[in-house]
Amino acid sequence: MTRELPGFDQPFPISPSLRALVDTVLQAGGKPVAVGGCVRDHLLGLSPKDIDVEVYNIALNDLEAVLTTLGDVHAVGKSFGVLKVSMTRPEIANFDVSLPRRENKEGRGHKGFFVEMNSNLSFEDASLRRDFTVNAMGIDLETSTLLDPHSGVRDLRQGILRHVSEAFDEDPLRVLRAAQFAARFALSLDPGTIKKCQNLRSELSTLPKERIWEEFKKLIFAARPSIGLEVLQDTGALELFPELLALMGCQQDPTWHPEGDVWVHTLMVADEAARIVREEQLDEDESLKVLFGALCHDLGKPPTTKFEDGRYRSKNHEAAGEEPTRSFLSRVGAPNDLIDAVVPLVRDHLKPVQLYKEREKISDGAIRRLSARVPITRLCLVAKADFLGRTTEDAKAGIDPSVVWLLREASRLSVQNAAPRPILMGRHLLDAGMTPGPQVGEILAKAYEAQLDGEFSDLDNALKWVKLNSR
Repeated sequence: MTRELPGFDQPFPISPSLRALVDTVLQAGGKPVAVGGCVRDHLLGLSPKDIDVEVYNIALNDLEAVLTTLGDVHAVGKSFGVLKVSMTRPEIANFDVSLPRRENKEGRGHKGFFVEMNSNLSFEDASLRRDFTVNAMGIDLETSTLLDPHSGVRDLRQGILRHVSEAFDEDPLRVLRAAQFAARFALSLDPGTIKKCQNLRSELSTLPKERIWEEFKKLIFAARPSIGLEVLQDTGALELFPELLALMGCQQDPTWHPEGDVWVHTLMVADEAARIVREEQLDEDESLKVLFGALCHDLGKPPTTKFEDGRYRSKNHEAAGEEPTRSFLSRVGAPNDLIDAVVPLVRDHLKPVQLYKEREKISDGAIRRLSARVPITRLCLVAKADFLGRTTEDAKAGIDPSVVWLLREASRLSVQNAAPRPILMGRHLLDAGMTPGPQVGEILAKAYEAQLDGEFSDLDNALKWVKLNSR
């Protein structure tokens, strides 16, 4: 199937600031070319977020000198021939401006390269160092000519992610980049590129966590993260994440999970979560918590799954999921605050359906206590993805009644996004004449439990509760 490229016949967008940069470079005798992802995105009809400009036929020091006439120039990547330009006129804009270069492998890992800048390289030779053909295109900013020496347009139309050259073998990070690009743009890896990724498996362990995190974030934010996760599987890179690898072949009861093993279910849940965060228009921080909560929700199943009485059961897999969740998220480079937010989602991901089944017996206190462990709205989004990420008839219907019920009850109690704030504070006890000490903390803890149970709802009744329960 051939896809349309809406931007193919459209001019590349040149803002006033980019026009000023282009004119300045041309006047200095340079040849400016837009390169990389901005060209790919333009062809796909997307608005390029960052525009990288590669400049030919000018020395680095001369380029730096002329760029200073436009704004602040930060030579943070000067050893690689990269300058960051911050402009305030004619508008606020930032560009990465670089010289063409060759890179030669000198050691293992992502950083073992010798960089040779050469402003006289042809675009075809300079683009040989790039990872994939869809990222190796350029647009001559003087003539608006598309430069495509490696058939990136053809591959983009055909939905193929293909390596550019043998230089691909030099950087193990490209395996993870293959996964996130495939997921973001619904691309299939060329068989030869899969083979090259497989050959890089032994070097994946050399990648720093911060680079793994950058690529995994892009993967999980894709419209269909499952595509990228399957690329990790196909290339052997899933070995880098044993907590995910363990999901493969972990069987489930076909009554509840006719779609297959835990890995298949997790792929479906990840895609549902991606759809949900887009529909809910969540910000990046909240999206990350929901997306990783969905990805990690069943990590406790491999160590707990047993075949008993003719059925596969995973007793207490929610609690058992905490350790592998922390391990996986640490391995992938996630920040500690994200890890601490995802773990409660894993531990309580079955709570909505469990409470719903006992809804005639469930007290308001049980719902308030749940809100004290995890934000209920966030939990319900993960639970909804879990419910819909199956092939049962109720999942196909698209409505999880347990989530609808719990959100309604949490809203009634005003605890859908946070637990109730404690009414009784330490200062209230001290004002009432209590002596500072451990007893204050003990009373406050018991008082908060009583508040959750609805025994009081204002300060006057809280103080009355203290008089009755602290004798």
